[in-house]
Amino acid sequence: MKKIVLVVVGILVLFVVFSGCSGYNNLVQLDEDVKTKWSQVETQYQRRSDLIPNLVSTVKGAAKFEQTTLTQVIEARSKASQITVDPTKLTAENIEKFQSAQGEVSQALGRLMVLTENYPQLRATQQFSDLSVQLEGTENRIATARRDFNQSVQTFNTKVRSFPNNLTAGLFGFQQKAGFKADAGAQNAPKIEF
Repeated sequence: MKKIVLVVVGILVLFVVFSGCSGYNNLVQLDEDVKTKWSQVETQYQRRSDLIPNLVSTVKGAAKFEQTTLTQVIEARSKASQITVDPTKLTAENIEKFQSAQGEVSQALGRLMVLTENYPQLRATQQFSDLSVQLEGTENRIATARRDFNQSVQTFNTKVRSFPNNLTAGLFGFQQKAGFKADAGAQNAPKIEF
């Protein structure tokens, strides 16, 4: 009878060890996926940040007006490029700071784009048109990268919270990660005034 109990306990221990290893490896894989997706988000924001100086230079060259708007775009870009988030510290607070700075860039760019409505000769320049198309494409890439990141975070968080992975996650320090949320007031159309 003792032998049977020992065999059963041994099998249970082996099962727990193997499922723990499998769970751990799966959590590591999902954690790395979240980090990779975060890197893609940062890459797209960097692309936008790199385009802004060209856009501002084009606008400056085509029109010597609305200096305030151009200054706001430059300042917002500078501020946003100073904020980075370590992929191992994807907390809601860190992502909110990053998102807030990027939101300021979006607002400043929105004001700059509205300028083109007031100054059709600027809109007509080929260089400005090309940069506008690139910027629009970049904004779409940012949206896609953010969506992919949030999906990756959701998959990771589901795994971290599911039994028996929650035991493995707790044992090895895997914690839930924060994703992007809509900006406050995002459901309202932006109001741009000059």
